[in-house]
Amino acid sequence: MKRRDILKGAVAGAAALAFPSGLLAETSASRSGGQTLGISRRTIEVNGKAASVFGLRGADGAPGLRLRAGDAFNVRLRNETAEPTIIHWHGLTPPWLSDGVADAPLPLIGAQADRSFDFPVGDPGTHWMHAHTLQEQLLLAAPLIVADPADDANDEQEVVILLHDFSFSSPEELLAGLQSKNTGGAMPINGMDLSGDAGGAMAGMSHGGMAMDINDIEYDAYLANDRSLDDPEIVPAARGGRVLVRIINGATATAFTIDFGALEGELIAVDGQPVEPVGGRRFPMTMGQRIDVRVRLPRDLSAAFPILALREGSKERTGIVLRPAGAAVAKLGTAADMDAPVIDLTLEAQLRAIVPFASRSADKTFEMALTGDMTAYRWGLESAPILVDTGDRVEVTLRNDTMMAHPMHLHGHRFQVVAIDGQRFQGAVRDTVLVPPMRSITIAVDAGNPGQWAFHCHHLYHMASGMMSTFAYRS
Repeated sequence: MKRRDILKGAVAGAAALAFPSGLLAETSASRSGGQTLGISRRTIEVNGKAASVFGLRGADGAPGLRLRAGDAFNVRLRNETAEPTIIHWHGLTPPWLSDGVADAPLPLIGAQADRSFDFPVGDPGTHWMHAHTLQEQLLLAAPLIVADPADDANDEQEVVILLHDFSFSSPEELLAGLQSKNTGGAMPINGMDLSGDAGGAMAGMSHGGMAMDINDIEYDAYLANDRSLDDPEIVPAARGGRVLVRIINGATATAFTIDFGALEGELIAVDGQPVEPVGGRRFPMTMGQRIDVRVRLPRDLSAAFPILALREGSKERTGIVLRPAGAAVAKLGTAADMDAPVIDLTLEAQLRAIVPFASRSADKTFEMALTGDMTAYRWGLESAPILVDTGDRVEVTLRNDTMMAHPMHLHGHRFQVVAIDGQRFQGAVRDTVLVPPMRSITIAVDAGNPGQWAFHCHHLYHMASGMMSTFAYRS
């Protein structure tokens, strides 16, 4: 399967939007000023071996971008590699012409070519950028932080953690292995085969007596800022200091529970959007999601503080270490003593947006079934075409008829979670929400950004195998 064809099929089938060719040319032309972001090849060390991966770095060599709320997203994206690619600005709400899906509407950026972008960056928040091709598996991703100028006076350290799952096998090999695995045996239930895993680990979990697949790929390593726990990043921190930890789950097929260990954290934002604070030491996050957690280090302890990401349903883990001056750092293994929890909707049901959507009835409602066949490794989204008009309040109920969880992501918009299993509430404002097996989530969207927007599962291999649709405007 060609990279160009993997992620564009569903988008092309929706109602067409016409844009003047001159506007397309202007969007692709280089502009002066702004920042330059380079896509390059680089080598990192994983498990003592060299690995060739991608990078997204600014002119100063730092990964990703850091902007300020109210700025223009004036960025020249330069592809310095020999492969065509495209980048999605996950969490921002650009005009559709600037969205990063191949041929929806712009083509891939060719080798040694560039493309310029200029649109309002919007509100502050923790976001990220990543390839919308299988190159995402090869670490073609980076943070995209929009800082709040109001925080300039805060006496607070900021730490950004980007999580990945890593394989020495190519993403094409991983996908082919999933698609060729045929375990036979059990009959599908609601279109989902329950007979076993597809080339990875099936946790011994159940839902109503049915087997639930947790992880379908066994990765070679799990990384935090490109490093495993064999050699973690050690971040200097002030004893008694306050730290804002921005965590991005950039893994392609792995959900994590974030474990702050001895530190009591306060969750203050999800997917870049503020929520009423939730205290705790452990916070779940699925693929594509971000969390902002504020912690304060003790003044009276000369200790280091690991922040760990625990692989869902398994013992593998990764993370970083906050280290006050003089604190010893103990050796951390890449495996815990017990399996991490399976992620559910307990936290989701507790979250409340600081700035919820205005209360109003939906103008249009849709039901979308999340379907799949694990044996054939085919996934899908089944619904009437989602066609909306500018100004609509739209509600979409996502019903998971499979035995794998699916993180659902909508491009170009933010939505509010307004029901779990039909029980209404005013939840978090997000752009990515987890739908566990045999559960349903209802989201509300205010339609105000015309285009044919990708709406898909953020498990890379589910998306590449068909779990992608379109949220499209009529005009």
